[in-house]
Amino acid sequence: MQTVYLLLGSNLGDRNTYIKEASVLLAQFVGKIKRSSSIYETQSWGVENLPDYLNQVLEIETSLEPEIILEKTQIIEEKLLRERTNKWQSRTIDIDILFYGSAIINTSKLKIPHPEIQNRLFTLVPLNELIPDFIHPVINKSIHKLKQEVKDKLLVKKFTSQN
Repeated sequence: MQTVYLLLGSNLGDRNTYIKEASVLLAQFVGKIKRSSSIYETQSWGVENLPDYLNQVLEIETSLEPEIILEKTQIIEEKLLRERTNKWQSRTIDIDILFYGSAIINTSKLKIPHPEIQNRLFTLVPLNELIPDFIHPVINKSIHKLKQEVKDKLLVKKFTSQN
């Protein structure tokens, strides 16, 4: 069994429902959800003037290989009406593989750890909630240290349904 960390994001439609539905499908098709971070509301990264995202990190125990997890997450995204037209578009759901244990994978289809972790506060905040002492296997710094050093200043706040 391996521990994988996935980042869920949604900024279209009923964002909270898409996050919850993705979690249910991931538990069904990828592995057992051991822990989940709080849900955070975050400003759109990469392109301004898009709706705010909801983001959450899941810690999943799985027996699947990373390439199979990628296939399963893409199927789940399609099932939840994700459309792929351009890189920075709004989306009903986005599922990124952040870490697969301490594995380093660099293929044309898959890069683990996710190459942008250290640049994105919306990823580091929920990761820091779950695994602050985890050492990034490429950068060789803890998640907590990466969060302290990140230059990203976009707003990331805990989400409540009253927001």
